[in-house]
Amino acid sequence: MQYRPLGRTGLSVSEIGYGAWGIGGSAWIGAREDESVRALHRAIELGVNFIDTARGYGQSERIVGRVVRDHLGDHLYVATKVPPKNGIWPAPDGVDPAETFPGEHIRDSVETSLRASGLDAFDVLQFHVWSDEWVGRGDWLETIAALKQEGKIRFFGVSINDYEPDNALELVRTGQVDTVQVIYNVFHQQPQERLLPACAQHDVGVIVRVALDEGGLTGQLRADTTFPEGDFRNRYFGGNRLAQVEQRVDALVADLDIGADDVAEAALRFVLAAPAVSTVIAGMRSVRNVERNAAVSDGRTLSGEQLGVLAKHRWERNFYQPA
Repeated sequence: MQYRPLGRTGLSVSEIGYGAWGIGGSAWIGAREDESVRALHRAIELGVNFIDTARGYGQSERIVGRVVRDHLGDHLYVATKVPPKNGIWPAPDGVDPAETFPGEHIRDSVETSLRASGLDAFDVLQFHVWSDEWVGRGDWLETIAALKQEGKIRFFGVSINDYEPDNALELVRTGQVDTVQVIYNVFHQQPQERLLPACAQHDVGVIVRVALDEGGLTGQLRADTTFPEGDFRNRYFGGNRLAQVEQRVDALVADLDIGADDVAEAALRFVLAAPAVSTVIAGMRSVRNVERNAAVSDGRTLSGEQLGVLAKHRWERNFYQPA
């Protein structure tokens, strides 16, 4: 496993992190706790030291805390998120920060997350949505400073709205944020334009989510793929979206001259090719997926030619919106 600095935090984090949304049982259907626990233990054995969870991920914080407490001698870093008080994802324009992240709500969420996880503190506390309209407004910054002073959190970050990478540039430039979490993948390459350079300039850690496009960049989804009832992917890949993904991935496979089973590896290596990226939080619910994803962090990189091919497969769209 290779490690990278998480911005200016002083933390050295594994290139492959553990995205713990899928193990919480709230939107990804089918996770079994015993299997999730084995997968997380295996990830830690393979050198994964950064785990990302959230208050809104069902049982995820509890499961993560259960496993992390079994590895107290290891240098593990846990990040969680505060949901917006108004319950609206992503953050719309024109909303006052008093409606989303008032200080009392932030504190209550942190205390609840600490109890759920059984941990003494979180290494990174993130807002689960963000709008640059909130810079310089509200009491959230004072609350974050107080939580740091009290030792309940070490660093502060935001999870940027889906497909809005430029909607955190002002915050990054203020120096008030330690990390940003952003969607970045072969299809969604927009963060390369302004966000990643800004984070590099201001030494802000970059946590990449959805590197595999919720499964679209695994090479395993076809037009006739089905998901369990209640699984959010039924909405994400609704309408004819699976057929679109199949066509796009088949073209990528042909251009790179790889097999479908190699798509996930290529997608992860594409993201890791960006020097500003600190860690990629891959969602992993099985030991098999943990081992395959962790193996990507081996020091090898894609060639310039391969990166050029992947750059041509940019496909900007928002599948989180209704089909």
